[in-house]
Amino acid sequence: MNKDQKVRVGISIGDLNGIGAEVVIKTFSEVMMFDFCTPIIFASAKTLSYIKKSLSLQAEFHGIDAFAKALDNKINVYNLWKEPVEIKWGEATETAGDYALKSFVEATKALKNGDIDVLVTAPINKANIQKEDFTFPGHTDYLAQELEGDAMMLMITDTLKVGLLTDHVPVKDVASEITPEVIVKKVNTLYNALKQDFGVDRPKIALLGINPHVGDNGVIGDDDDKVLIPTLEKMRANGQLVYGPYAADSFFGSGNYKNFDAILAAYHDQGLIPFKTLSFGKGVNYTAGLDKVRTSPDHGTAYEIAGKGTADEGSFREAVFSAVKIYNKRKEYQEITKDVLKVSPRRAGRERSGRPPAKR
Repeated sequence: MNKDQKVRVGISIGDLNGIGAEVVIKTFSEVMMFDFCTPIIFASAKTLSYIKKSLSLQAEFHGIDAFAKALDNKINVYNLWKEPVEIKWGEATETAGDYALKSFVEATKALKNGDIDVLVTAPINKANIQKEDFTFPGHTDYLAQELEGDAMMLMITDTLKVGLLTDHVPVKDVASEITPEVIVKKVNTLYNALKQDFGVDRPKIALLGINPHVGDNGVIGDDDDKVLIPTLEKMRANGQLVYGPYAADSFFGSGNYKNFDAILAAYHDQGLIPFKTLSFGKGVNYTAGLDKVRTSPDHGTAYEIAGKGTADEGSFREAVFSAVKIYNKRKEYQEITKDVLKVSPRRAGRERSGRPPAKR
């Protein structure tokens, strides 16, 4: 990609019976979106045209069968199928799961191959997407297998970032999943993401306690005392700005979260309930820690309003903005941190021989 080329945003279409296609079309109906990115939707121009007409939306699609044919200032659709697809608004059908999976897998392949620069995923139904060869709980787990790095779900806005020590695991398994090794790995992944993806020089991270009131000195469980606290003490001794654990019930309501660059919650709902309460419709799900950039909106398929044309595209639009910003910030970080001091062959020879540099 030359320096003047816009960021190519690949989009997996998600569950066709949900609001995914609607928010995608609404997002790119705004011409200003083409000022900084070129969208490539992995779906079918015929299917999207049908949905557009059904919802009385305004958009024009440019169907392509090769990535080289994608055009700036167009809603490019990489045609993955030609057959008509029956849309059943608000229903979790096997057919919708099949096409959602096809779109996601092909978009991931394109991301790996460099045909697109970033990936933004529309919502899927985790139940109907399951197949014999796809048994992942969601997007993140599959991307962790296909891409390089240590994947971590990170919910983001401009002013709030919440990561998870554990994500899609039953509550009864949370405590056993949190080990010193997991804590160190997650903190380091978050620390590096804050530096390279968001430009934070010395990230300050807060961790929430596993048990209510951080266990109340062992009265409500000793996981915090035995696992979290000793691990954080060792990390602080090594110079990392990691603090806590904090009691989760008052951490957000008190505004304490504003004192940190990011927060690590012990489990899914502990982090996502306050995040979505504070930023619903504006938040973005970012898969941090990987060698490629992937984002998604902070909502699901929303079957209850699918087909009504009332879905708010705000979060999906923010997901596109965030993917492009992170991609550019990461390129900037790599440029700044790469070794630009190259030793000349003549100087290298002198250094190996022990001879002093020539006088000028």
